[in-house]
Amino acid sequence: MNEKTFVEALEQKGITLSEEQLYQFRKYYNELVQWNEKMNLTAITDQEAVYLKHFYDSLTAAFYHDFDQSMSIVDIGAGAGFPSLPLKICFPHLSVTIVDSLNKRIKFLGHLVETLDLNHVHLHHKRAEEFGRQPEHRQAYDIAMARAVARLNVLSELCLPLVKVEGRFIAMKGAKGEEEQQEARNAIGQLGGKVEEHHTITLPQEEGHRSMILIDKIKPTPKQYPRKPGIPNKKPIR
Repeated sequence: MNEKTFVEALEQKGITLSEEQLYQFRKYYNELVQWNEKMNLTAITDQEAVYLKHFYDSLTAAFYHDFDQSMSIVDIGAGAGFPSLPLKICFPHLSVTIVDSLNKRIKFLGHLVETLDLNHVHLHHKRAEEFGRQPEHRQAYDIAMARAVARLNVLSELCLPLVKVEGRFIAMKGAKGEEEQQEARNAIGQLGGKVEEHHTITLPQEEGHRSMILIDKIKPTPKQYPRKPGIPNKKPIR
């Protein structure tokens, strides 16, 4: 997907990019490739692949959730900034918080945020389990997001404690999203969530499928969640 087809594909979904936003995506790509030579941020560095599998893929969330209103987003395990920073470029009014356990990635993101002149972006070098137990962050966000971080039963324990009641957790998963959703049904319910929508996505020019699972927060998460770091992954809620 080159820049022209990227723009056209987004316009078909009602997203029109300004020249400034296009410049920000170009700069994002250049910084990603340069920093990737020093640290492992992504296995995908070809320009057309980055535009498709990172930028466009991140923005598919906006096809199923309305980001036109001001809202707070927390992105768990964002890695090189996906999906939250492409969304921030397209919807500048969003307030974005990124949580990642690797400090080198946070350093890259800090540089990127400054280079792209993005405001209202907050970066935290912390484990998600610890972050979700801090009173100032617990049930404080309109939207929690995660892309390809962990299986959904684990991911739900990391994300749902951060979401306000009547907020939403958007899980961006691979081809096994339906299987993971069934596996996570009990965990989602225990954590205060309810699956509202499940969409299957095929990226342009690609055969692979993606899943977009929208989980609404219908009641507070019990105080014991999230558990201590490492426990959700070792002993997922069944």
